[in-house]
Amino acid sequence: MQVEWSIQDLAKAAGTTSRTLRHYGQIGVLPPSRIGSNGYRYYDQESLVRLQRILLLRELGLGLPAIAEVLSGQQGTATALRIHLELLEQEQDRISRQIASVKTTLRKTEGGEQLMASEVFDGFDHTQYKDEVIERWGKDAYESGDRWWRSMSDADRQSFAQRQLDIAADYGKAHNAGLAVDSPEVLAITQRHYDWIGVSWQGRKPDAAYFEGLGEMYVADPRFGQNYDVHGAGTAEFVRDAMKAYARTQL
Repeated sequence: MQVEWSIQDLAKAAGTTSRTLRHYGQIGVLPPSRIGSNGYRYYDQESLVRLQRILLLRELGLGLPAIAEVLSGQQGTATALRIHLELLEQEQDRISRQIASVKTTLRKTEGGEQLMASEVFDGFDHTQYKDEVIERWGKDAYESGDRWWRSMSDADRQSFAQRQLDIAADYGKAHNAGLAVDSPEVLAITQRHYDWIGVSWQGRKPDAAYFEGLGEMYVADPRFGQNYDVHGAGTAEFVRDAMKAYARTQL
């Protein structure tokens, strides 16, 4: 008897989501082995091996179109390995720049120096979370944000990133000073934070539920929380609570 997995079971085993697997199916890189009469997707052992290859190639930095080419055999093994090697070398360089960036951030934070966006974000790529953004907020949200980001000059990007660093630093100072999250001083910082997010929304205003949910993500996802906790342990939670207070009293 052939073993099969439902889309939920496969997503859980692979550490991904059903929505991601459906997206892979829609673009043809991971079609289900069969679709039941109830419309449910099922995957066999060959699908498991194929998903493993997809996830490995994603970790190497290949985009989904390139992965589709590799899986369809349009690229030979040697060609695929050369691409993998090139991508690994690029990733090695990017990680080296990230390490240097984090070291600079740590040194300046401990020394009380002003952080600069050009140093803090060197080696970071806004497209690395593309699939995650699409999964969380939809394809239109990613494409709109991506067009906006690419339309900006380097100076505009640095200015936008610097605003976030300054806001994070002010949150840290308020937290360390023991200010209440609903105090006028903290609400003013949170207003700047809200306005900063609105810039990337290109004139649209995030609603209260989105803004509060974003604050929860800062704590739930360590990649975001560490950007605030660099200003003192517990700052991410302070930011979350400040965003909640702002959403419930100002929006």
